[in-house]
Amino acid sequence: MNALGALTLRNIRLFFKDKGTLVTSMITPIILLVLYVTFLSNVYKSSLLSSMPNGLTLPDGIVGSFVGGQLISSLLAVSCVSVSFCANLISVQDKYLGARNDLSISPVKPSCVALSYYLATLFNALLVCFLAGGACMLYASVTGFYMSADDILHLILDIVMLVMFGTALSSLVCSFLSTEGQLSAVGTIISAGYGFICGAYMPISQFGEGLQKALSFLPGTYGTSLMRNHAMGASLREMAAMGIPSEFIEEIKNAFDCNVYFMGNRVAIPTMYLILGGSILLIMIIYLLSSMLRSRKRAA
Repeated sequence: MNALGALTLRNIRLFFKDKGTLVTSMITPIILLVLYVTFLSNVYKSSLLSSMPNGLTLPDGIVGSFVGGQLISSLLAVSCVSVSFCANLISVQDKYLGARNDLSISPVKPSCVALSYYLATLFNALLVCFLAGGACMLYASVTGFYMSADDILHLILDIVMLVMFGTALSSLVCSFLSTEGQLSAVGTIISAGYGFICGAYMPISQFGEGLQKALSFLPGTYGTSLMRNHAMGASLREMAAMGIPSEFIEEIKNAFDCNVYFMGNRVAIPTMYLILGGSILLIMIIYLLSSMLRSRKRAA
């Protein structure tokens, strides 16, 4: 445990020592927030208002809260994964700078080294994502804020779970990379493509039926849906309190991915947590086993 703690602390210090990596990790959520507010907020607002029944209007505060919740959930769903790849740079740097070779001949177990990279990346990514979440809360306080303490606590849990998933995924992928250029290319692909396949940029309900079924097998789909439910749930409750029919509210949930379906069956929120947690555990097992096998090959 002493070796694990020392290595984890060492990796965290290296991350904060490299100001370029730290700034890059923090800029990504900020850029996404600006893009969402500038280009997508009006699209989200128009989508909501156009789906309202004839003669029914919503107060500006509820509309702002709903749109803000969608922006928050979209930004955090992407950032929790993309930031994890930026924060995992240390594990790749150690390879091409030769530090990994020094660690491989030390008495520290390969699993301990691999786990230290995961824990350091998890800490760094959580810090950045919580800062992004704070910026999102400030934005929501301006556009319309109805979230309860329970909503905020669940949103924090969602961030932690999705960062754990993103860190496990980035740790596994980065274990096969050996240069900073490779990591930069992979990070760019993840940043550009993950938002689409997890439903952050465009609701999965707007995709074709075949693609919807395919995406229902991906854990990120359920991470985004959890974010949607807890960031937009307060505005939906306000709509129900206004007397808006429950059938219409369910249609909104279906349209904006608060409800997701697997093989035609709606997936409950506790099940989403189980899927995300099981995926984290599975990827972590694969990552640790892969790291130990490669270490044995190098030793042979």
